[in-house]
Amino acid sequence: MSTTERTGRRRDLAAAGIAALLVTAAVVVGTSIEDADGTLHLNWPPLYARWDPHLGPGTPAALAVAVAVIAYAPALAARLSWRTLLPTAWAASMAWIWSLALIDGRHRGVAERLTTKYEYLQVIDRFEDIPATLRDFTRHILIDSPDHWPAHTAGHPPAATLTFVLLDRVGLGGGAWAGAFCITAGSTAVLAVLITLRALADEATARRAAPFLVLAPAAVWVGTSADGYFAAVTAWMIALLALAATRTVHFPAAAALGSGLLFGLTCYLSYGLPLFAVVAAAVLLLSRTARPLPLFLAGAAVAPLAFTLVGFDWWEAYHLLVERYYQGAGGIRPYGYFVWANLACTVLVVGLATVAGLRRAIASTPGAARRLRTGRTTPTDALVTLTLTALMALLAADLSGMSKAETERIWLPFATFLLAAPALLPKSSQRHWLTAQALLALLVNHLLFTGW
Repeated sequence: MSTTERTGRRRDLAAAGIAALLVTAAVVVGTSIEDADGTLHLNWPPLYARWDPHLGPGTPAALAVAVAVIAYAPALAARLSWRTLLPTAWAASMAWIWSLALIDGRHRGVAERLTTKYEYLQVIDRFEDIPATLRDFTRHILIDSPDHWPAHTAGHPPAATLTFVLLDRVGLGGGAWAGAFCITAGSTAVLAVLITLRALADEATARRAAPFLVLAPAAVWVGTSADGYFAAVTAWMIALLALAATRTVHFPAAAALGSGLLFGLTCYLSYGLPLFAVVAAAVLLLSRTARPLPLFLAGAAVAPLAFTLVGFDWWEAYHLLVERYYQGAGGIRPYGYFVWANLACTVLVVGLATVAGLRRAIASTPGAARRLRTGRTTPTDALVTLTLTALMALLAADLSGMSKAETERIWLPFATFLLAAPALLPKSSQRHWLTAQALLALLVNHLLFTGW
């Protein structure tokens, strides 16, 4: 091993150590603040979780999936044909998410997650007349309004709740179906990121990233919240745009239009997801083309036009949400703590391998920027640009102060692209970093009961 390689590995470990210290500080400081004045409204800061050591029916499966991925995934990802790798990665991701969710049991881990008093399923019966409910939606956002919406319905544009209304309409009502939908949809984000990496970087980069995308600590929250579904929508939006921009698909025009449609939808799933325009811009920059832009914009206008015509005003709702946010815990939770503790949450979501990968991405930024200006980018440059623009969007969300706590689920769409960063790590250390990823997810899920 060369001196450069040894230095790089020491710096990777140092970055991981600093991240672990950040998490420790967030736990210690957060617990002190919560014990002193209760302003965090968290049982186990910085996560929305409570201490609850337990085993469950998913424990043996989760251990088996972790061992199998660590032992075999790096070699299989390099050897399988591309057409075989994609469904294999999806199946492995689903197995990992399901097994982690079932550590908490079938009811507590899946069926009950989206039925609590804060969740979307609480208001299904209020959408009997969908157009009328959408016209009236903003009147129920503020906490002092008549029949105010539960926290998650009020905190998101109506497409989030409408998803579960439509599931109910087609006969898939209730928490079990809602949970199964979110897990199934959320697991497809792995496919979308792999496709994006192959289009913008190269197939070798995508193959190196595959095991880390599968065995992600983020799976803990993909299996417990609707934000995993949101992450899949944003991931496919970027994937389709990458295919359209690089023209590596039979119908690039359809891909561009589809990407725009999904971007419009994301804006009506969560008020924070318009930040993904930054990642979309990075795709066009890497591809050095604006060719998909007209069709992308045409598609992106569909959801806003439809919701506006039916009577829902996005901007009015957003401003009311800001007021509602400060009426509740958001107005009490201290910005000075969460502006850095949210990043500790992100470490727990993406894992130490991702931190080490991002360390390498940041170190590569000057060279990547120079080559990007000249149009002579390498596959590594594409990966660096994609992950760091996702990180920039996440930091913008952090500084906004509109995500104080609960970012372990809220930021899943951004975290999904950060999870590709370990592809920058040396191949010889892949299994060690994969082990660290698996251990983190298993410890979180067995020692804590996460709130979402």
